[in-house]
Amino acid sequence: MFPATTNSTAYSGLEIGVAILAKAPLPGLAKTRLIPRLGAEGAANLQRWLLRSTVLTALKAGVGPVTLWCAPDTRHPDFEACRAYGPLLLRQQPAGDLGERMHAAIAGSPSSMGCLVIGTDCPMLTPGYLKHAAETLSQKDAVLAPAEDGGYVLIGLRRSHPSVFSQIDWGSDRVMRQTRLRFELQGWIWEKLETLWDIDRPEDYERLLDTYPEIDVLASGGKT
Repeated sequence: MFPATTNSTAYSGLEIGVAILAKAPLPGLAKTRLIPRLGAEGAANLQRWLLRSTVLTALKAGVGPVTLWCAPDTRHPDFEACRAYGPLLLRQQPAGDLGERMHAAIAGSPSSMGCLVIGTDCPMLTPGYLKHAAETLSQKDAVLAPAEDGGYVLIGLRRSHPSVFSQIDWGSDRVMRQTRLRFELQGWIWEKLETLWDIDRPEDYERLLDTYPEIDVLASGGKT
């Protein structure tokens, strides 16, 4: 049920880094807002599937080096298991709020051409979507992929700038609007990508099942 491995190492020539911020699939830590629906173990199983699917998607996109920024640290076996999918650098997420961690991921990107930052909560991200984001970033200062809830599922910057991530009301429906204002204050040329949705609430999970009905067996404790 988990995605197959890939050994692809060819980049498209863009050399745009992809940074994935991910939590370990630990019961009680992962997808906590879904615990009432799935239980702690089921929520962790779902996080495991999201983690592996996101890593595989980023590697298949082939736009540049992929870094998995791990929380609470890099030692969880599921992080190490993702190395089987292709070239993958593991880094520990630093302390701080979401903005500080995203800033660190961009600043620490192995690519000097720019970096896309994503989480593991948006299974609607595809390799083609990431390729389009990287191609757009190669010609702009920044890109944003809005989420339906007012946040965003992807941010890409040509260069790191801490003001982009400061004084943002993380978790609110004001995140996208506030981030756009930061871009405008910097005088950046940027582009908004297609709006997607992510998996945060029980209703999001039900929506996910419309596309991946087999996940309900996994999240309910089924073996893979």
